[in-house]
Amino acid sequence: MTRASWTVALAACALILAPRAADARTPIPIETLAEAPRIQSISMSTDGKNIVAVLGMPGTGALETSLATWQLDDLDKGPTITASGDRMKFIAATAMKADRIFVVARQEWTGELAGCGEGKTTGNTKTFVTKAYLTDTSHKSFAEAFADNTRKLGISQATQRCLELAGTARLVSGLPLDPENVVIAQLDTLSFRDHYYLYNLRTNETRLLFRAGGRTQPGMFDPRTGEVLVRTQIEPVGGDFEMRIFIRNPDSGQFEQHDGLTTRLSERYTLNFVGIDEASGKYYILTDLFSDRLQAHVYDPKIRQFDPEPLVAHPELPVSGLILGSRPSDFNRVLGFTVSGMVTQTVWVDPNLRAIHEGLKQAFPGQSVNILNYTDDRSKLLFATESPKHPPTYHLLLDGKRVATLGSERPGIDPDSIGEQRWVTYPARDGLQIPAILDLPAGWSKEQGPLPTVIHPHGGPWSRDFGDWDATGWVPFFTSRGFAVLRPQYRGSAGLGRQLWLAGDAEWGQKMQDDKDDGARWLVEQGIADPKRLVIFGYSYGGFAAAAAVVRPDSPYRCAISGAPVTDLARLSNRWGESRLQRILQGRTVKGMDPMRNTDKANIPVLLYVGDRDVRTPAFHARDFYNAVKGKVPARFELIPDMPHSLPWYPRHQKQTLSLIESFLGSECGLNGAGS
Repeated sequence: MTRASWTVALAACALILAPRAADARTPIPIETLAEAPRIQSISMSTDGKNIVAVLGMPGTGALETSLATWQLDDLDKGPTITASGDRMKFIAATAMKADRIFVVARQEWTGELAGCGEGKTTGNTKTFVTKAYLTDTSHKSFAEAFADNTRKLGISQATQRCLELAGTARLVSGLPLDPENVVIAQLDTLSFRDHYYLYNLRTNETRLLFRAGGRTQPGMFDPRTGEVLVRTQIEPVGGDFEMRIFIRNPDSGQFEQHDGLTTRLSERYTLNFVGIDEASGKYYILTDLFSDRLQAHVYDPKIRQFDPEPLVAHPELPVSGLILGSRPSDFNRVLGFTVSGMVTQTVWVDPNLRAIHEGLKQAFPGQSVNILNYTDDRSKLLFATESPKHPPTYHLLLDGKRVATLGSERPGIDPDSIGEQRWVTYPARDGLQIPAILDLPAGWSKEQGPLPTVIHPHGGPWSRDFGDWDATGWVPFFTSRGFAVLRPQYRGSAGLGRQLWLAGDAEWGQKMQDDKDDGARWLVEQGIADPKRLVIFGYSYGGFAAAAAVVRPDSPYRCAISGAPVTDLARLSNRWGESRLQRILQGRTVKGMDPMRNTDKANIPVLLYVGDRDVRTPAFHARDFYNAVKGKVPARFELIPDMPHSLPWYPRHQKQTLSLIESFLGSECGLNGAGS
């Protein structure tokens, strides 16, 4: 397929829209939504020999998980399964090669961090310790992955303990054609800078590839050898920083600066090196230098110029990735690309994979189909299916004919309980167009009258929402109870264009907040939302937005639910106050209306909750805000035992928080029965 036809094919792709369910809505039980996923973190090894996943154990309040490994040449045998230990629980796994598995586990921990990672610099912090391990396909032994556990002279015991807690190494590149080696980064405990090594999975031997500096990092590794091809360097310029790009000259072996690729950090341009055309030596780069949204471009390092036309572009959506072959038969060929609308869409330019993908979409109508990996002869292909109504399910396509289902994340979900999902756009009061995801209850039509509605801003805020199944369970929780849910991609959201992203700078609680309120107004005008039954619910930054709604005048909401919020912008800025780089990247943007300075204006009921092991948004934010407003409006505060900031949460965390929300909506918010 020619480059021009790639763009045409992409422009013709339609966003997936799930069909409307039958008019038979049943609230999904909280216990069902709270269960740990039955299967997750699934992958195929780069040599095509095995599949690895983490399995969930139902029926407990804790996070009980197991590691599972299938041998692809003997699937009928079933998986080898090893349960987590009493304290360390498996939360992620990756099938590698040379019969090795990379496993991540987590456990509760309370103690002195001494400045190591997020948490208190003095005194004890309640948090989690996360560790990476290597094991083999038989799960016989588990050793800390790539760790250098030797005691170093000149390092205090507190620092050594800190490094043990944080871990000192991570996997960087799998090098799919190399049968034994991978690229790892290991923290040098004397300089506190990363060193990059070629690591042999069988012998544990290493070879130094690159020493990173305080401002120097690798930008791209050779997918065959692991050698560094591109490096980046940050340099101060006036009151800003420049990101400078250096590319290795294949003739001299030296890194050369490419001035035309230099950008200012404050401008937040994206320049991601994602591949190299080995025949020409040209690089594939995802960038927004030439468009508001990301496009795939080709850069020629010899003449130091981009090709005149993009490799892949879309008139409305960002190009989020190139898919390069990782098997001997298709290695480093461009097989397809992805674009990010409501869901991430894959367009295959490889005719065989395109035909397989089209066939699978016909076999699973109304669902997204994501090809995850395949063997070199493509006789075994691992893929996932999902939709707003169907949690992710993982399958194997065998010999292009037979589908073997490995498992669903949540087999207890009834799809008929969940309605349709739409990608919408509405105007903010200043004219900026705000994209959003709208979820509606099953069987609802406008003739039935407007709905109780939740405005549900995402966290970040430098993030964005995607459609299909909501891993938090919040959206199906609300829609199966008769609520509409709008997820605004408000200004400040990343991944949908620089204009939208930069427009949120220094607008916390101001124009960013207007975007949420304008979404509520638009839904009322459309006849979807009942103006007397509007609620705002958010988590993390979304929790900030919910707290801000409590103290803004003329709130359109009946009540607010604020999970793990930031409420005190002044104290938040102290976290990077001593770092000039962070002040430029983040400090300049996190400004606006500070809820803690405006608690005297509280005018709607609020529920605030946060985990007592949350070190990202510590509990003082929610507690202090609650203490300041509880005498002015109905307010509730809950500290959730052992809950961290981010997934995975324990089933008991989900049960407690969803029950809190349901109770609050029916009592303080006065919506008892409104969603039925």
